[in-house]
Amino acid sequence: MVARREMARFWSLESLQIGTADGGTESCALADDNGSEEDYSYEELCRASPRYLQPGGEQLAINELISDGSMVYAEALWDHVTMDDQELAFKAGDVIQVLEASNKDWWWGRSEDKEAWFPASFVRLRVNQEELAENFGSLQDEEQNADPGKQRQKMSENMDQMRTNVIQEIMNTERIYIKHLKDICEGYIRQCRKHTGMFTAAQLVTIFGNIEDIYKFQRKFLKDLEKQYNKEEPHLSEIGSCFLQHQDGFAIYSEYCNNHPGACIELSNLMKQSKYRHFFEACRLLQQMIDIAIDGFLLTPVQKICKYPLQLAELLKYTTQEHRGNHERSCLSDYNNVKAAYEAMKNVACLINERKRRLESIDKIARWQVSIVSWEGQDILGRSSELIHSGELTKVSKQGKSQQRTFFLFDHQLVFCKKDLLRRDMLYYKGRIDMDEVEVLDVEDGRDKDFNINVKNAFKIVNGATEEVHLFCGKKPGDKKRWLEACASERRRVQEDKEMGMEISENQKKQAMQNARKSRHGKIKGVSYSGCPVPPPHQSLHPIHQRHITVPTSIPQQQVFALAEPKRKPSLFWHTFNKLTPFKK
Repeated sequence: MVARREMARFWSLESLQIGTADGGTESCALADDNGSEEDYSYEELCRASPRYLQPGGEQLAINELISDGSMVYAEALWDHVTMDDQELAFKAGDVIQVLEASNKDWWWGRSEDKEAWFPASFVRLRVNQEELAENFGSLQDEEQNADPGKQRQKMSENMDQMRTNVIQEIMNTERIYIKHLKDICEGYIRQCRKHTGMFTAAQLVTIFGNIEDIYKFQRKFLKDLEKQYNKEEPHLSEIGSCFLQHQDGFAIYSEYCNNHPGACIELSNLMKQSKYRHFFEACRLLQQMIDIAIDGFLLTPVQKICKYPLQLAELLKYTTQEHRGNHERSCLSDYNNVKAAYEAMKNVACLINERKRRLESIDKIARWQVSIVSWEGQDILGRSSELIHSGELTKVSKQGKSQQRTFFLFDHQLVFCKKDLLRRDMLYYKGRIDMDEVEVLDVEDGRDKDFNINVKNAFKIVNGATEEVHLFCGKKPGDKKRWLEACASERRRVQEDKEMGMEISENQKKQAMQNARKSRHGKIKGVSYSGCPVPPPHQSLHPIHQRHITVPTSIPQQQVFALAEPKRKPSLFWHTFNKLTPFKK
């Protein structure tokens, strides 16, 4: 059996570290300014760390630790939302105890006193968990016998080891990531360009996006990272400044992540033909790439950008301002840099996450619009990209006529529709109000001087330029309060979008509307709003004591960049979307 400390050196599965005999790690040679680089061959990587590079090796390592009585913990990279009682629901950043990893896709784990299956691809194993348990245990055993000076020294040594582990994980994951990017560019893209009869230039852009630009950027980033890496004493490495220096460059990931759903669709269509399946597999074998399908390789940049905040948060945990000794100046200077780097990378990931969420939102909005009968004027996506609130209100005209309407508040505009008298799930378009040109006013209960009628739970929308006034009434005081809050939120969202430079391209809007109209006529089947194939429903799971027999049959789509940050309250509109569409399948 591999010793625990030997296992801990390879603790991060995605890093696929290159272990050396003395317990250190070898680094891949860096790309020079001309773009040339020297890499380890696949055989050398396998010889250096065979159990962790070969498929299934990491599962064996995890199960050995579990069977040895060790506590194995994983950190969630994405939200896992499920309605199945036999699956474990969690949010990004949650810590899950891994109880079994015999299946490559689904692991059995515990979170908040519940045990269930969860997708292995949604988590990463935490560094330092084994050392933390051993160090704290040994400290408790020695606490009574050791004097305070020795205790502080022991704590400092433990902290240094923890920081070493995190630094090495960051370095090794970065080196392996560079190799994956090189394999994609040289193994897939180069070969695809040679076969012009199989791929058009537009198809290659759709599938691979700007991954070659990412590869070029990451090589420069790793080169600077290696300069800051202290091979003799890794815990003294000052890498926080590298992230700050390159923080603007990481924005390049936004284009790739926005393009990724379209890449999934294009690949899915191509893979229906055997010649493309054989071609991509031949490319993988020729490049001596690890046994992962092309869609798995293309997912690595999407995964990578959301791992940086998690890694920096862990590094910050072991970079304290109380460090003393020969490395006092080093750690103190790096603390502020690591803290700033963590905030910067978190903001980068959050911005990309928001753009990703908006792209998924416009697909839903487009499908909603095509379900509305007698739509008039500009497409809703012409100005809006997010639904903020929806519900029923009574619209009162100047003549005192009341009309019950269903309203949908988007950024920049308020759309109102009428329900069909017989089919209440069918909506007819009746108009919209430009929210950029109006002011929302609260109205006290009683007689309104503008409309000369008694009102209750009312508010007005007033256009100062045209002097047009709209009066709305809710059924309950709570309805009015929610609408006033939603209108205020709409103005904040618009301002935030302007400050962040949040824009959806015209091509993306046009594509969303085209897909919605095709889907309306049944031309697109089996594609979810995120652009990925809809997984088949899970089979029924056996009781817990039979969990070794049956696991879920499909892997859910990853919610990219869902970091452990406060989330906006989801709109109730999307939960009732099916009820609002005129035709149900």
